[in-house]
Amino acid sequence: MTEVGWKAEPDEHDYPAAADYLALLAPPEQVTSIVAALEAVPIAHKKAKDLLRASRLELLPPDNPHVKSDLTKIGKGKPLSQILVVQGDLSTGVPLQIADGYHRECASYHTDENTDIPVKIAPSTR
Repeated sequence: MTEVGWKAEPDEHDYPAAADYLALLAPPEQVTSIVAALEAVPIAHKKAKDLLRASRLELLPPDNPHVKSDLTKIGKGKPLSQILVVQGDLSTGVPLQIADGYHRECASYHTDENTDIPVKIAPSTR
């Protein structure tokens, strides 16, 4: 079984990509606050299967072009960038938001659903 390698830190372009996605869900001041939190929080490790379940997103197929690209990187031993997420809220039923790294999450899941993924988890702001 191929092991997924991870970079020590997210790529710099991951934060603007997360902001672009979050701008679809929240006002600019909230997005700014969440991205600042993502940059500041320590790295945690979560299982691929748990991240996918908590996000309530569907697993993209391995032939999705972006997932396929990440699977190729994994096969060549190239490390992937970490995943940036916003914590969900169990009491209100709000799922975890994968702000950046959905395709990497799916590629990791296809490799091994028990993969420990380094993530930065920002708390949701109200």
